[in-house]
Amino acid sequence: MGMLVKRHHQKLCRCAYRYTRDAEASRDIVQDSWKVVIRKLGTLKDPNKFGSWAMAIVTRRSLDYLAAQKRQKEIYREAMILRKLKEAEPEALSEKEALLGRLRATIFELSLEQQEVIRLFYVEGLPLTEIGQILHLPVGTVKSRLFHAREKLKQLLK
Repeated sequence: MGMLVKRHHQKLCRCAYRYTRDAEASRDIVQDSWKVVIRKLGTLKDPNKFGSWAMAIVTRRSLDYLAAQKRQKEIYREAMILRKLKEAEPEALSEKEALLGRLRATIFELSLEQQEVIRLFYVEGLPLTEIGQILHLPVGTVKSRLFHAREKLKQLLK
C-alpha cells in the first residue's frame, strides 16, 4: 500500500486542488479518499486501472466538497434575503432576489433525485455524462430526470 501512496499521492492532491483551489482542503480530501481506497481495494477488478479508479474517487470527493461549500454559501445568501424580507418593505427587494427565492423554494418541492440532477447540471455546470458517472446512472436516465424536473418546475412556478 505504501508504494501506491508514494506513486499516486501527489497526482491525487493536484487533482483535488484543481477542483478546490485550496491546498489544505485538497490534502483532507485525498486523505479521506485513501481511506475509501483502502476499504474498497478488494473491489477493483483490474489493478492496471488503479490510478484512474483512485482519481475518480478523489474527483467525486472534491465535487462533494464543492457542493457542500456552495450549499453553505447558498444558505448564508438565503438567510440574508430572508433578513431583508423581514426588515424591509417587500418592494425594497429586487425582482431578481424575489424570483431566486421563489425558485429555490420550488426546487425543494422536487424529488431528491430531481433536485440532485438540477443542482449538478445548473449549479455545478457539469455535463450530462459526468452527472451520470457521479450518480452511477445511464445518461438517458439523467436526461429524463432533468426533463421531468424542468417540467415540474414550470408547472409549480405558473
